[in-house]
Amino acid sequence: MAITSSHVLICRTDNIGDVILTLPIAAYLKQHFPSLKISFLCRAYAAPVVRHCRSIDDVVELESFLDNPDAYFAKANVDTIILAQPNKRLAVIAFKARIRNRIGNARHKLYQMLYCNRRVRFKKGNSELHEAQFNFEFLRPFGLTTIPQLPEIISLYDFDIPEVAEINRLFQAHPFNLILHTKSNGHGREWPIKHYTALAKELGNYPDIQMWLTGSPAEGEWLAEHAKELLQQPNVSNVCGKFTLDQLSSFIKAADGLIASGTGPLHVSAALGQRTLGLFPPTRPMHPGRWAPLGTRAQALSLPISCVGCKGSNAASCDCMENIRPDAVAKIVLQWRQEARSNDAANAPISAGAVQR
Repeated sequence: MAITSSHVLICRTDNIGDVILTLPIAAYLKQHFPSLKISFLCRAYAAPVVRHCRSIDDVVELESFLDNPDAYFAKANVDTIILAQPNKRLAVIAFKARIRNRIGNARHKLYQMLYCNRRVRFKKGNSELHEAQFNFEFLRPFGLTTIPQLPEIISLYDFDIPEVAEINRLFQAHPFNLILHTKSNGHGREWPIKHYTALAKELGNYPDIQMWLTGSPAEGEWLAEHAKELLQQPNVSNVCGKFTLDQLSSFIKAADGLIASGTGPLHVSAALGQRTLGLFPPTRPMHPGRWAPLGTRAQALSLPISCVGCKGSNAASCDCMENIRPDAVAKIVLQWRQEARSNDAANAPISAGAVQR
């Protein structure tokens, strides 16, 4: 029998990209149960961007929640919890709090069998599903048994990202602003820094294109040590460590495009509807079939065949990434540039003396 609920707590406490790919299930639940209250439990660092998702009624930061989960549950009247990521501690807490519906993947961890009473069972393995599609498996106890296709999932993103005047002023000096998020904090295979440098040099032939390097303070320090030639390019600005996640979301929204490997800002960019290019190896489970950015203007670039030893390698990069050529990436950027120029021309006001034809 399908469950009924008035307040659902969705738990996803890992990385920002995983959080972004989980948010569509909130909009899907709202479509089917408009009066349902949906809260989202995540780490504090991911909370700012989740707060901009219209489908989420309340954001709960993991760190403060763990200080006193009993107090939270006593006030929140949560009757359903979705463990969208295996987490034994949260499963035990929900069990002890006697949350009526405790949803978890019983095929993934044995403790989910013990502490979850509304169990789903699925294995990712060699599945052809995208990571975002797997999250819809957790909605089966609600009677929602259809796994949406990717275009439908893309339509479920509903962010309201504020404009920031300082960011707009920063971009006004350049007709086309391209974000390069060069590092992945160890979460994906990375495109070689030398290729970003080659890309910057090639795009240097187009004076209207300015590139902005984003990342954490630590990634900025890494670039200062290992990417001196890239930082010396006149069309490159380094803003690593300059923004909070909240500000970075506005920065991404206001730009004209973003390039990255498999990392959180890539998925933020795609979800915001920004022009987004993800660079991936073709090797499971890192391949774009599983992790491609999802958005109305998002795309992924990957070679058809994996390099030797790719799957078992722990290297930050590999030949799969090495062989994605800078000129192929530049070609996509120039297509974006032409599209942006065409849009600007179409939206330009007609002067008083102009003749309309």
